[in-house]
Order: sequence, then structure tokens, then C-alpha cells
Amino acid sequence: MRSADHLLVPWLDALEADLGPLAVFDAHTHIGANDPDGFKQTRAQLLERLDAAGSRAVTFPMHEPGGYADANDEVLDAVQGTDGRLVAFCRVDPHRDAAAEARRCLDAGARGIKLHPRAEAFALSHPAARELAALAHERGVPILIHAGRGIPALGRDTLTLASEFPDARFILAHAAISDLSWMHTLLPDHPNVLIDTSWWNATDLLALFALVAPGQVLYASDSPYGSPVQSVVVTLRCALEAGVSPEQVRAVAAGNLETILETPDLPDLGPAPGPPTRPADPLLARAADNLVSALARRVVGHDGDEPVALARLCCAVPGDAPQAQAAASILALIERSEAHRALPEDERLPFSDLHVIATALSVARTPSVALPILN
Repeated sequence: MRSADHLLVPWLDALEADLGPLAVFDAHTHIGANDPDGFKQTRAQLLERLDAAGSRAVTFPMHEPGGYADANDEVLDAVQGTDGRLVAFCRVDPHRDAAAEARRCLDAGARGIKLHPRAEAFALSHPAARELAALAHERGVPILIHAGRGIPALGRDTLTLASEFPDARFILAHAAISDLSWMHTLLPDHPNVLIDTSWWNATDLLALFALVAPGQVLYASDSPYGSPVQSVVVTLRCALEAGVSPEQVRAVAAGNLETILETPDLPDLGPAPGPPTRPADPLLARAADNLVSALARRVVGHDGDEPVALARLCCAVPGDAPQAQAAASILALIERSEAHRALPEDERLPFSDLHVIATALSVARTPSVALPILN
């Protein structure tokens, strides 16, 4: 089955031409074959997709309803012989002797812990979560936590644990979309709480980079749900548009994760840039809103054709308009996505056409960032 990563290479090349060669270290990827949602990824598939982005990665098991001991062993085996391209985290279920399993895996070479409160149906107020935080504090390792909707008190409980266990590093995944609206005001007082960028919506990522110090943000893709190539392009475009400096962008891409894995220190890159002073372009905002609608429809199995068609019309600006280059780039990405979507379902990876649409959305939201010259 084919990804759409090759379709996005010109946009990645444009970023590297502007920023220089990039080191990329992905904080959030998965290996597994038993997730009830039907997604799968092997070690070989993950490495192939990381190669396309020039990335290395942290990886851990996908959802395993039967328990995580065997899956954790598979991940520990998978990182062997990769010369550091893959780094293992263990995944544990607080309902199944989580602290003992985490300690076993850390002793065997895992470098951190993954928790998924929604999949395993627990809150971070669970006694086992506090045991894991104490273990992470003892070992000085990260705990990466799924941070989508439907998890009561996630942000509040994370800050409570972070205060009690300052040598643990808490990483809230998916741009902390569940709690970013209020947590950003408290994060300067909790430097051991970090946020990963494994999310598709450029608007959320722009808010993250505007409101959270760049030293507390980690690049991540969520592969196989996200594409490493797409995630690099979207994440770094949003960082630059929000006013993060090129040096800080490089730290987000790799350096911050290296710091928390390799040293007892926490990254300190200065304060967040703050809300943007430049208003969003009204014509490109129209295209962006329609692309959000298309993504929302297609991710749940509807066709989304009407908002895609409207996004095309939003990009029909005159050739000498200030939006012309961005509009042409958005149109090119829409055409690539639709061509990929036309492939039989058994020939393309799930969500792969959506990765291209998400990149088009990011271009609409980040018109000041470098774009490829398209024929």
C-alpha cells in the first residue's frame, strides 16, 4: 500500500532550502498490528516513512487490548540494530500492574513511558498513574500522554503530578488540544510539561506555537495516523508563521527531545512569541475553512467533495494577486490529494490522501513561509 509522502517532497525541500538541512527527531510513532481501529505499522514500514522525512523517532506499541508485555518486547526488539534511529518507549495500562511492567521495560532499555487514558479508560488521578509519575521522577524519563478530548481533568492532573515529581518529564500529545486554551498560561511555571505536535489542524498548531514557549514543544507525527513528511512540513510551517526563530525551530524539530532524553536538563529557548500581530489573509482563510470541513467529513468516511470544490474556487485569484503563489500551492496539493484518493483503497494507506489535504490547509494558514516553485 502506498503513502502519499512522495507528493509532499517539494514542500519539505522548500523548508530545507530556507532553513538549511534539518535534523528531525519524532517524539510519537507506533508499531503494532492488533489495534481495534484497524491501523497497523511494522518496524520496516515505520523506518521507510521516517527515511522519507530524514527523521529518527521514539516508538511504542499501538493499542493492545490483550495487554502490553509482548508488544513492549516487540518494540524493544525493533529498536535494536537501528543505530539510534528508533528509541523505545513502553506502553502500560494502569489497570494491569503498570508500574511493574514499566520498570521491567525501563530496565530492558526503554527510554520512556506511554499512557493512553482514553483507550485504557482511566484518569491521571488513578493511583497507578501517580506510581508511574514517581517512577519517571526516579529515572528522569518522560511520560507521553494521549491528550485528545474525553479525558476528564487531564490538564489539571498533569500539572499536579508535574509539581510533585519535577524530575519526570510529562509530554502531552496532539498539541494538548483538550486543555491548551487555559494550560498555556500555567506552563511557564511547569517547565517539565511539554507538548508534542502530532496533530493535523494548522490552526491548533499556530495557537500552540504562539502561546507556548518553544522549549516546551516537541515535533511529532503520530505515525501511522500521521505522515512524518506531512507532519514536518505542517509543524515547521506553523512554527515559522507564529514567529518562532529558525534556531528555535531546529530545537523543536529535534533538539528539545534530545535534551530530555540525553540530559537531566530541560530546554529553555525563551518565551512564546505571543499572538500574531498580522491578520489572517481573508481570501486564504476561506480556502482554509473549506479544507477543514473537507478533512472533518472525510476522516469519518463522508466524501467531502463539496468543500474541496469550494476550496478550489477560493484559490482562483488573479495571477498578480499577493495570494497567487500560496493559492497555486494549495491547488497543486488539492490535485495531488484527489489523484491519490482515486487509487483503489487497497493500494493506498489509510488517511494518506488526507495528509496531503492537511498540508494544503497548512499552506493556507502560513502564507509567509517559503513555498516550492511549481511548474
